Amino acid sequence: MEISSCKNAGCIPYRYKDIIDLSMGDEDAFEVLLISPQRKGKGLLFPKGGWEKDETIEDAARRETIEEAGVCGDVEGKLGIWYFENKNGDTAYEGHMFPLFVTEELDYWPEKDIRKRFWMSVREARKLCQNGWMKEALELLVSRLTSQSRRTKVDLFSRINCSSGGHGTVLHLGCRAQVLAPPLPNPAEEA
Repeated sequence: MEISSCKNAGCIPYRYKDIIDLSMGDEDAFEVLLISPQRKGKGLLFPKGGWEKDETIEDAARRETIEEAGVCGDVEGKLGIWYFENKNGDTAYEGHMFPLFVTEELDYWPEKDIRKRFWMSVREARKLCQNGWMKEALELLVSRLTSQSRRTKVDLFSRINCSSGGHGTVLHLGCRAQVLAPPLPNPAEEA
């Protein structure tokens, strides 16, 4: 029997929680999106699928995520490449996975009637993710986001402490936060 080989591209969609408590564990600051399999089966999946010859791998990952999970966003740097086989063992896959920072959830998407989407914590995703290679990709995402989070917290505190009077304002922009310096006094109000 000859084994055929296919290239797949997919994403691990993630978002930061609306309220970010800087004291919470780094991986508790965000959640990931998993989807139900197309056919009945155990576990959940990250959206992924075939890579067409006329598109970049990032475009394929983005398209599959929109088709299967109904979310759009920013595709970030590749997490890695994994090799796996289908259940019959007659097809080998090369899976390229990317993080996708979600900026929009669609009400309608191509596979809405055959898949369900589930936002969950990383801890829940570890338990429910169907495949070992997907769990590895999840751990790489967690490692990347938590190391970024530590840098962001240091930057956040240094910017707050450097502002006049030691006060700053944190504004939530979607799910990400931005630190702004306190407003300058209005000369008309001082007069």
